[in-house]
Amino acid sequence: MIRFEAVTITYAGSRAPALAGIDLTVTEGELCLVVGGTGSGKSTLLRSVNGIVPRFTGGTLRGRVTVGGHDTARVPPRELADVVGVVGQDPAATFVADTVEEELAYSMENLGVEPQVMRRRVEDVLDLLNLHELRSRPLQTLSGGQQQRVAIGAVLTATPSVLVLDEPTSALDPVAAEEVLAALTRLVHDLGATVLVAEHRLERVVQYCDRLAVIDDKRVGVGDPSLMMESAPVAPPIVELGREVGWAPLPLSVRDARRMAGPLREELAGRLPFPTGPAPSMRGLAAVHGLHANYGPVAALRGVDLELHAGEIVALMGRNGSGKTTLLAQLVGLRAPSSGAVHVQGRDPHALKPRDLTHLVGLVPQDPSLLLFCETVDEECAASDRDAGLVRGTTRAIAESLVSDLRGSQHPRDLSEGQRLGLALAVVVGARPPLVLLDEPTRGLDYRAKAQLGSALAALSQAGHGIVLATHDVEMAAQVADRVVVLAEGEVVADGPAREVVCHSPVFAPQVAKILAPEPWLTVSEVRAARGSAAGFGPTSTGGADEPAVRVDGGAWT
Repeated sequence: MIRFEAVTITYAGSRAPALAGIDLTVTEGELCLVVGGTGSGKSTLLRSVNGIVPRFTGGTLRGRVTVGGHDTARVPPRELADVVGVVGQDPAATFVADTVEEELAYSMENLGVEPQVMRRRVEDVLDLLNLHELRSRPLQTLSGGQQQRVAIGAVLTATPSVLVLDEPTSALDPVAAEEVLAALTRLVHDLGATVLVAEHRLERVVQYCDRLAVIDDKRVGVGDPSLMMESAPVAPPIVELGREVGWAPLPLSVRDARRMAGPLREELAGRLPFPTGPAPSMRGLAAVHGLHANYGPVAALRGVDLELHAGEIVALMGRNGSGKTTLLAQLVGLRAPSSGAVHVQGRDPHALKPRDLTHLVGLVPQDPSLLLFCETVDEECAASDRDAGLVRGTTRAIAESLVSDLRGSQHPRDLSEGQRLGLALAVVVGARPPLVLLDEPTRGLDYRAKAQLGSALAALSQAGHGIVLATHDVEMAAQVADRVVVLAEGEVVADGPAREVVCHSPVFAPQVAKILAPEPWLTVSEVRAARGSAAGFGPTSTGGADEPAVRVDGGAWT
């Protein structure tokens, strides 16, 4: 169904190809997962399936890409719309209508589908992706995860035989992600659809795929998922645990791992993990009392009470639409409460001028690019220094401590996801706000980039900053969080130590906790340390031997 033959793709102005000598065949009715580090070329591979690369991105393509017998060099993307459906990383960027139902119908209108057929397909997709309760909602009122499901649905209504998805679960909570993956599995098994998907959160997807395509050093290796995972450059925690213990074949699902984990549970019995780092300070940074926030008739927050402390990393979790982003917006003063109060160091953030606010609380949004306005990295850092009244070079020094290979002449949009996040975080923390907020910071990051982010957040907390990250990434929360707060329908339903909250949740527990339950282990690094193969462990350890070192002394980045 999809065939790459000796394909090499080089972007204009680039010294090296994004992909080189790719040979790949995805057969009909197959779910193929594309795996690789950030910047490895996964998105380039996916976008070339319907000819977006290089027709709209520029550059050159050597070799041949065919889909359903159509040569993408000869057939323009518009003529492949009913053959290939593509869902990108930013679903909101593709919306053209006002409401969910109108968006689902739009592609069929362009294809000239009969009205009665359109109605039936819309209903089918609403049921398939559990969107029926959102059918009349304006798109701008949806959470990021809800937008992702609508974007997938808008593609499915055209009934393409090939579906290409780039990070389809990155903005979804664990339950919503399982719903989407179950829907994709039904499309493959029941309807014979061909699905090509790239995803960084392999712990969610790898068990569903029929084959694995691993991109390493611009080339692709393809094979059985379990066998390919033995040497893949990136792997989910379940595979890392299998490698550590020596399981063969490597399990790809929690169910298979639990069947193999009996001896490991016996080995670890009575050796409970405990944090090795300093306890968070009890010095209060922010307080929320009786907070209500509404979007018109929709209540986003209902009577939230919350206290945040210096040196504490708090993971804010919950289903899509539970109020996480709204709570961050209240803490950073973007919206005034409908009722109740928000104070950061005794001050109302909504009442402050922007210049004063940046020295009190900083927010890195879901799309870090929203904080980046200049033409180059150097200009961005210089502007941040000027705006925050910093010594020249401060922001650049912070950015270099957070990310590697950051060239000053690069445009921010040309950076990898991890580099762009690191630059935006440097812009925010350069002003040294006591409270730092991050909204879905691991979206689009591979495991190494997440380890680097974890080190940065640990350094910030050790310097006395309070950190709040709203996240659906249960593995990241397990690695870095001291405390977990769970929201549901705008209310706090759980608030306590991270180990206690996530281990008692079937939804928000990480893979290691599910495999080794009832003992409260969270990460592979904890297990590795307990077995004597690592020097230390704790909630902020990521366990990588080449883990980047980020250090803060006395509040100054070094």
